[in-house]
Amino acid sequence: MSETQAAATVEVTAKDLQGEGVLFCPNPRMPLWSNHPRVFLNLSQDGQGKCPYCGTVYKLKDGEHLPHGH
Repeated sequence: MSETQAAATVEVTAKDLQGEGVLFCPNPRMPLWSNHPRVFLNLSQDGQGKCPYCGTVYKLKDGEHLPHGH
């Protein structure tokens, strides 16, 4: 990997979220060699979150809405 390579941005849908705006990294599509401890990220504030381990940014796709609680 190049030092100048930018961190990945992953667009997610409301269906990808666990609960109210939460998802985890590493995501199931990442290769095994890139695994790190599981981190839960909350997208409910501004529709995006950044993994503190690998720098992957998860962003809610345009037009998607976060599910609301009961």
